[in-house]
Amino acid sequence: MPLEKFGELGIHLPSLVIYLVNFGLLLVLLYIFGYKPILRMLDQRSATIKEGLDQAEKARLQAARAEEEVKVQLQEARRQGQAIVSQAAQMGEKVKEEARAEARREAQGFLQRARGEIEMERGEMMAGLRREFAELAIRAAEKVINRSLDREAHRELIEEVLEETPSSGGK
Repeated sequence: MPLEKFGELGIHLPSLVIYLVNFGLLLVLLYIFGYKPILRMLDQRSATIKEGLDQAEKARLQAARAEEEVKVQLQEARRQGQAIVSQAAQMGEKVKEEARAEARREAQGFLQRARGEIEMERGEMMAGLRREFAELAIRAAEKVINRSLDREAHRELIEEVLEETPSSGGK
């Protein structure tokens, strides 16, 4: 009776069995030829994606490490640059101080030479004055000897010699 009820519903049992067998065979064939290769391909794809993500993570870590290294190198370069600038400033100060010391030495040498020249010229002038004074004294003595020795004549003679002195200095 239960089979008759299928008929009343419009289901033909032998056709249903054939359909079910065909469907089962189709599932087995799809499982063997479709599902396994698709699963294998999906697994491969998943592995490829996972490998790509791992490589991306490694690249990100390497980039982070490289960035840190660059920061460290930049800091080192800045430190070295500051050290070089500091050394250059110190060398500049040293050169300035050496130049000042050299200028002082040259100025001292110039002053000593100038003082020596002034002293030498002073000595020559003093010697010249002594010679002129001696010559004046000799002339005055000659004139005194040639004249009589009265006070008035003596005074006139000295005045005469003194008046002649500026004209003899121009010789």
